Amino acid sequence: MGLLWEIQNRIKSSGFWLIGAFLIVYFAFHAINGERGLLKYLYLRQEISEAKKIAAEYESQKTHLEEKVKHLSNSSLDLDLLDERARVVLNLAGSDEFILLDEDIE
Repeated sequence: MGLLWEIQNRIKSSGFWLIGAFLIVYFAFHAINGERGLLKYLYLRQEISEAKKIAAEYESQKTHLEEKVKHLSNSSLDLDLLDERARVVLNLAGSDEFILLDEDIE
């Protein structure tokens, strides 16, 4: 009877330790791999940094286009730029002019 009683006590006391260890492993796993875990946090930080780089590129393109539009506005009309754009877009040239084509002209 003493041996059975000793086995039952050890099972009861080790059961609490097993449940505690299981809970620790469970929460540690989800803290690292869960939907709001450490790996997901690092992935989202990388996505945010890439999105910021793309936003900076678009901002620089926007600034460049705003500068081009500002030169074409009524208040500061640059006649040379207007003449250049008209020749490129409308494919116009004078009879006494030479045309040098540049592939980078937009």
